[in-house]
Amino acid sequence: MNIRLLEPDAPQWSYVGGNRLRLVRTAAERLAGLVDMLEGAEKSLKLFFYMFEDDRIGQMIMDILIAACARGVAVEMMVDSFGSNRTPRKFFDQLLLAGGKFKFFSPRFSTSYFVRNHQKMIIADDRSALIGGFNIAEPYFNLHQRDKDGAQIDDSWEDLGLEIEGPEVQKLVDYFRLLSHWVYQDNGNLRSLQRMVRHWESGNGQFRWLLGGPSNRLSRWAAAIKNDLENGCKLDLVTAYFSPGQGLLRRIGRLSKRGGESRIILPGKTDNAATIGASRLLYGYLLKRHTRIFEYQPKLLHTKLVIVDDAVYVGSANFDLRSLFINVEMMLRIEDANFANHARAVFGILYEKAEPITPKLHKSRRTFLNRLRWTLSYFVVNTLDYSVARRINFGIKE
Repeated sequence: MNIRLLEPDAPQWSYVGGNRLRLVRTAAERLAGLVDMLEGAEKSLKLFFYMFEDDRIGQMIMDILIAACARGVAVEMMVDSFGSNRTPRKFFDQLLLAGGKFKFFSPRFSTSYFVRNHQKMIIADDRSALIGGFNIAEPYFNLHQRDKDGAQIDDSWEDLGLEIEGPEVQKLVDYFRLLSHWVYQDNGNLRSLQRMVRHWESGNGQFRWLLGGPSNRLSRWAAAIKNDLENGCKLDLVTAYFSPGQGLLRRIGRLSKRGGESRIILPGKTDNAATIGASRLLYGYLLKRHTRIFEYQPKLLHTKLVIVDDAVYVGSANFDLRSLFINVEMMLRIEDANFANHARAVFGILYEKAEPITPKLHKSRRTFLNRLRWTLSYFVVNTLDYSVARRINFGIKE
């Protein structure tokens, strides 16, 4: 199937601990990596997505999965029942009829229904994987428009994926099997989901698969970023939603105040205006502590990337309370100086197109009415699922 809507510049590969990996940023790179992985699978495909839409991109990917089933590949897919609730069940029945396996995560009227599984992952032949922040939906790969000269227009969301090949993929395979077992045996049982999150072993080497989710203690993902911020000297953070609790906020502030460098890129445009308001509520605290804040302008920002010194975090989690403590999320922590430099090059591309938020600019926005809007937004985005929160903007202008 020829889907090369735009030929990407090949991102560079990095080699860490016997694994090959690269960051794929542009929509063309992400789509090419996704399709190549699905079409190249010989034995098995394992997929999980928060959102899988019945649109042009969704049907294209579904056709590829059906073709994989026809050539004898064992295909198993799970999607979040809330994130994909606009997609009719008959759309996924296509995969079942082709011989694949399909299941919704956490059905309605279950104890775990308000805990969303926000992960995005593809595993091919248990040897290679693609993880990141993008879902299977038109806005993430919107490359079909052309300008008056016939050139293709990239109107997609700014996002990021990570391709990884090598022995570390087995850890993700083990996790997928654990998640699949929960979905088929205990789907909707909050207590067993909490046990799964609590007992997951992330590893202690250069690679750590950090699972976040509901627990009575800090998840692996929340604990790892907390520790890195306490001991780190240089933070580069890109996130679609930024509304952490006071503990992590103070740690970012302390890093900058003790002489370290903190740069944070947040959305200047979004489909969820309440998330911008929630972030702006925190700007004043961070600016006083010498944190440099930027808002990305060219397009909607959905990227999740954290770099603390030589540690790089890539995956599905935003930097908000839901992603840190409630939603089921997987973040891969890679500790390697060369790969951190590669990740900072990606950060630099976004940095060049982001507007600096100065104390003067922030003060001009910080009217009484806006402070009220920001406070309400902070509560909403940390309480409600993203699909619900985006319907509420309190009159916030981007």
